[in-house]
Amino acid sequence: MYAKRMKRLGTETAFDVLAKAKKLEAKGVDVVHLEIGEPDFDTPANITQAAIDALRQGWTHYNPSPGLPEFRAEIAQFITKDRGIKVAPENVVITPGAKPILFFSALAILEEGDEAIYPNPGFPIYESVIRFFGARAVPVRLREENDFGLDIKELKEKITSRTRMIILNSPQNPTGGVLKREQLGEIADLVRKKNLFILSDEIYCKILYEGEHVSIASFPGMQEKTVILDGYSKTYAMTGWRLGYGVMNETLAKHVARLQTNCTSCTCSFTQRAGIAGITGPQDDSIKMVREFKKRRDIVVRGLCSIKGVSCKTPRGAFYVFPNVKATGLECEELASRLLEEKGVALLAGTAFGKYGKGYLRLSYANSIENINKGLGRMKEFIEKL
Repeated sequence: MYAKRMKRLGTETAFDVLAKAKKLEAKGVDVVHLEIGEPDFDTPANITQAAIDALRQGWTHYNPSPGLPEFRAEIAQFITKDRGIKVAPENVVITPGAKPILFFSALAILEEGDEAIYPNPGFPIYESVIRFFGARAVPVRLREENDFGLDIKELKEKITSRTRMIILNSPQNPTGGVLKREQLGEIADLVRKKNLFILSDEIYCKILYEGEHVSIASFPGMQEKTVILDGYSKTYAMTGWRLGYGVMNETLAKHVARLQTNCTSCTCSFTQRAGIAGITGPQDDSIKMVREFKKRRDIVVRGLCSIKGVSCKTPRGAFYVFPNVKATGLECEELASRLLEEKGVALLAGTAFGKYGKGYLRLSYANSIENINKGLGRMKEFIEKL
């Protein structure tokens, strides 16, 4: 009765675990939420005020599918300065959240039978979208011994004549790994003359604790074939606002805008006005948020490494840790499930992010230090009694 393609569409386990946790809470269970990737901070006041002002000024109507011209211009100016590449408003498409950039770009680029390479463990929607469009999803493994960076030799072996897209994510979900400038340069050298696109998911680029953020689009010859995916959800704690954007070559931007016309018409006007305030206004709240995340990162890494049978790399970006739990003797899926059901700790099995996540858990430290310590204490008690 329904289209066969629906069987190829995946989901985000984080939302499934959140729903289970909420059911337990409804029964009176005290649950520590370490599963959902959402900053636990308020949207900066200047952004919220800009949205209120825009509503009162009548910014409640349709706008052009690619986005408000003045907002596209501000994004272009920001990316030009921040990424070190020359970007025009015509290269920018504003979308309701950043996911449509992934969806629309893949839809515009991938034919059935094409291949797309994606990081594994990685954000599960990458594989889901590739498979949904009838392309072949080719995982490239992120290894703990490489600090969850890409093995360039392995990536090279994965590229074939059918490869049309390579997805990069740095800082990365779920590991917190960050691709170094040298690694990105090697990737650029590898693909510069090939007939493919890079989709560079840079949604966590401002949540970085050490080093610098580098976009592969800044390397010679790469801007034309790179799609930068970014947005406001993480940097400005605006997950519910649904405000994202993509930066790409002008031809692809026209295709993506036309797909948006057919799907969502446009992104909410008053939200875009708030977006202008966010990118042009003070960044103090975001900077403070990242400092707090760094404190939490250090606490959670120390806490996990103190648990017998658990080890954990220190992430350089995002707000996730990806501890190795192989020595506990339990499969990561069973461990995650029992921690929720028996100890009220909501987190994710590593396999929620692909087959190479086996033996790991993912914890989001987008929660208070008090709750993080509570969750770590419960984990330690449970695991050391196994």
